[in-house]
Amino acid sequence: MVFLIIPTIYITVLLQKYYFASAKELMRMNGTTMSAIASHISESIAGALTIRAFGEEDRFFSKYLDSIDANASVDFNRFSASEWLIERLEWLCAVVLSASALAITLIQFDASSSGFIGMTLSYGLSLNVFLVVSVQFQCMLENSMISVERIEQYMHIPSEAPEVIDENRPADNWPTAGKMEIHDLKVRYRPNAPLVLRGINCIIEGGYKIGIVGRTGSGKTTLISVLFRLVEPTEGRITVDDYDICKIGLHDLRSRFGIIPQDPTLFNGSVRFNLDPLSEHTDHEIWEVLEKCQLREAIQEKEEGLESLVVQDGTNWSMGQRQLFCLGRALLKRSRILVLDEATASMDNATDSVLQKTIRTEFADCTVITVAHRIPTVMDCTKVLAISDGKLVEYDEPMKLIKNKGSLFGQLVKEYWSRAANAGISSEG
Repeated sequence: MVFLIIPTIYITVLLQKYYFASAKELMRMNGTTMSAIASHISESIAGALTIRAFGEEDRFFSKYLDSIDANASVDFNRFSASEWLIERLEWLCAVVLSASALAITLIQFDASSSGFIGMTLSYGLSLNVFLVVSVQFQCMLENSMISVERIEQYMHIPSEAPEVIDENRPADNWPTAGKMEIHDLKVRYRPNAPLVLRGINCIIEGGYKIGIVGRTGSGKTTLISVLFRLVEPTEGRITVDDYDICKIGLHDLRSRFGIIPQDPTLFNGSVRFNLDPLSEHTDHEIWEVLEKCQLREAIQEKEEGLESLVVQDGTNWSMGQRQLFCLGRALLKRSRILVLDEATASMDNATDSVLQKTIRTEFADCTVITVAHRIPTVMDCTKVLAISDGKLVEYDEPMKLIKNKGSLFGQLVKEYWSRAANAGISSEG
């Protein structure tokens, strides 16, 4: 039996190795396809209103079914591989049991040894279950370690820069003038990816109102992302009041700039918490800001006042009110540099008018950078910065650019009013 058990263990190890070669990859694929399902569900729930508005329910449902099919296919192959291993282990155990029975037959036992023979066969039968279960648990452990492997991969993803760099902290009142200089800025999203920004050079004087325009995919939002260091520059640098923004901590950088994004972000909590999450301002200051944002009456109508509920993403408030909340944050912050990342793209005209009027009044001496979706919002800017295919092609006053034949900004203005005319909107509107 010793001569039989040794090759049995050897064959079991070989079967496990052969099984693991495919089982581990199937587990990785299972995790990837399961993530795709979870991601699709969360995105569909978040955008349910938009999906229904455009009548795309069938397309999203079909995509969901495709994701389930992809995951089920991997899961079926994983189950098949497991059954393949179990079948061969049972065959191996059957060979051992048959050899045991043959050995008992060949050895001449007397009648008094019948109990011993029964015990031997009983242990031989239990070997089948023991071996299969033992190997199954080993395989389950090995397969489950794939989850640890995925966590380990996430742990080694490069993180953002430090929040604070003690040896290079800007002054408390930085930026003071809001002057920004961009020197040969080049950006790519991945090491081997093509450049998104290709050597941008310009100087934005403090207090200037700059409009950034360009066609879709030209690099407008990427330029703003670099300013907040959501994407690190590949080459070149940006200096704000003589400070290289890539040499200071992220907290020191982002806390000194104001932004009103295209998609307003509100948090589950009160009105006060969403406007002043760090409790740095008095109620009087908050009410003054709400008055300037034309939100005071809407808040006062609620019994709780500043403690009125704001649910996650602010779905209990209108889209225009959510944008005005972001404007209120910027007003409380009083940053010398304010960025509007297509903030008026999803606004109605009334809210857009309130936003533009408030910015012109309250941020008159600040540097305001506007990524334009609606061309009229940049017509009163000090200068317009036009980007095409990641390159700065124009940087001048808007009226001069319009008068310049062949100007990209001039073409965008003509296209905007042409679309407006086709939609039945007069230029005065």
